[in-house]
Amino acid sequence: MNTLTIRLGGMDDIRSRVAQAAKLAAEGKAVEVEPTLNFATYEDMHRVLAPSRLAIVKVLAGQGPLSIREVARRVGRDVQAVHRDVTTLINAGVVDRAEAGIEFPYRNIHFDFDVKTAA
Repeated sequence: MNTLTIRLGGMDDIRSRVAQAAKLAAEGKAVEVEPTLNFATYEDMHRVLAPSRLAIVKVLAGQGPLSIREVARRVGRDVQAVHRDVTTLINAGVVDRAEAGIEFPYRNIHFDFDVKTAA
């Protein structure tokens, strides 16, 4: 588990991916499980992964558990502000709370979506 993939798409997209995996499994074929976080819209993703929060995720990537105070020191921000952002990231399923602090158990994030022009 080195990479978390971020995707945009609603429930139809998720259902389609699950159906494809179920079909492969029914045929006796290997199904590759890829850690994925789905957002319905770009705006939803940006609310969670705003630049200041993405900086926190980058600091955590591949580091193991860190205290919020240490994360705040590494990103050069106030501990209370980092705590609020970490709470948002935990609630969205981006980072995990561990006994020794908070962690992002991946080394990389892959964004898998297209940005299309307005209709």
